[in-house]
Amino acid sequence: MSDLLLMIILAMIILLFIILLLMLIGWRWIMKRIVKKAGKILFTDSYQENLIEMIPGFRHLGVQNALENNLRAETGDVLHRPFGSSKKWPHFDEITFIPVQTTPFPLDGDEEVDVKVTIGPKAKKPMKIKIPLMVSGMAYGIALSEQVKIALATAAKNTGTAINSGEGGILPEELESAGKYILQFSKTEWGKEEELIKRADMIELKLGQGAMQGMGGNISPENLTGRAREIMGLKENETAQILEHFFDKQTLKDLMDLVDELRKLSGGVPIGAKIGAGGKIEADIDNLIEMGVDFIAIDGGQAATMGAPPILADDFGIPTLHAVVRASRHLEKRKKKGEISLIVSGGLFTPGQFLKVLALGADAVYLGSVILFTVSHLHTLNSLPFEPPTQAVWNQGKFKDSFKIDDGVKSAEKFLTASTEEIKMGLRAMGKRSLKELSKKDLVSYDELTAKMIGIPFTFEPYEDQHKKSDTN
Repeated sequence: MSDLLLMIILAMIILLFIILLLMLIGWRWIMKRIVKKAGKILFTDSYQENLIEMIPGFRHLGVQNALENNLRAETGDVLHRPFGSSKKWPHFDEITFIPVQTTPFPLDGDEEVDVKVTIGPKAKKPMKIKIPLMVSGMAYGIALSEQVKIALATAAKNTGTAINSGEGGILPEELESAGKYILQFSKTEWGKEEELIKRADMIELKLGQGAMQGMGGNISPENLTGRAREIMGLKENETAQILEHFFDKQTLKDLMDLVDELRKLSGGVPIGAKIGAGGKIEADIDNLIEMGVDFIAIDGGQAATMGAPPILADDFGIPTLHAVVRASRHLEKRKKKGEISLIVSGGLFTPGQFLKVLALGADAVYLGSVILFTVSHLHTLNSLPFEPPTQAVWNQGKFKDSFKIDDGVKSAEKFLTASTEEIKMGLRAMGKRSLKELSKKDLVSYDELTAKMIGIPFTFEPYEDQHKKSDTN
């Protein structure tokens, strides 16, 4: 009986092998026919009717430009591209840290490093966080789903840092889940109740951002549905408006008075402002100093949002690298460094980039796109391959209801923890026991122009000679 069974199995294996062989031969024949037919068309048709015309066409226009122009031709409306500019901006790759190896020596791997940060040190109630990374303002309803906002708030609390509300509705469950909470005071009708102001650990006037600059926008009822509309106080068919100004015929004095009012209502928490970094950044900072802010948040040109007109994302602003260097220098020049905190964001995705920004003068870093991709982690597989991964996180996303809050919390928390540990490792490699010991003196660049512009040594020349030159400059 066993021999018969063995023969049957062997016969089935042979039959399966023959079928596979025939299929392979058949497919090879089909593929050969397709290649010959397609090849003849490509190799003999004139250029004007040949598909290869697309190659120089796309190289001339660019694939993204060609596709976006087709969308403009289809809708006749302003495009709203997610995730900001896609062009190549000067960034932090050419900068590296200086390790210590032969006296002083690096710290032991188990030696604790202090990375705590205080935002608004001169405020009556400064905001203290355990790590220099904070969750940036990403709007509930307008952008993110309820589940994602709660997950981010919980992860921020678990890691001892703060989350920014963004300019959407203020979700009660997010407030309950959050530890340190930054209220983004935006140019909207919602999110301004006195109890919210008193709950906030910090308040940020949103004057602008890197991908949208100082512009507002309208969100139609079709693009803003569900509970968010109720929380934002919108009527059934009402369009949500984000304005360009806080006041009619707005003046700097109006904003100064607003800062004072918020400071009194909040009981003295840090009051600051967020701006998109522009070519007149020093003048903007001077105006913010005059307003009496406790912190300044600078959003570089690589910053993203859920949907920004390409002209604002691509053709306005300055790189984050330039912004942090210029902002830090100007605060030093005005003798405000150490009094007014500097928060930086825009195209920052790795612990190394975070640490470089801190070395160049930032007190803390806002995380936006990078924390959004990490909180969604495996959830993105719900939408792939036929929908973009963001369909798992947007309030209007097709897969938002499959987002599991507990999984999102774990993913975001692990990312923040891992990033902080890498930052600590970098500090140990430089022989530093505290983030406060870090400065641009710990940096060099292998690009001569970058080194000259920032005022750090160029790696092709002896450090001491370059360091003296930098100090002179």
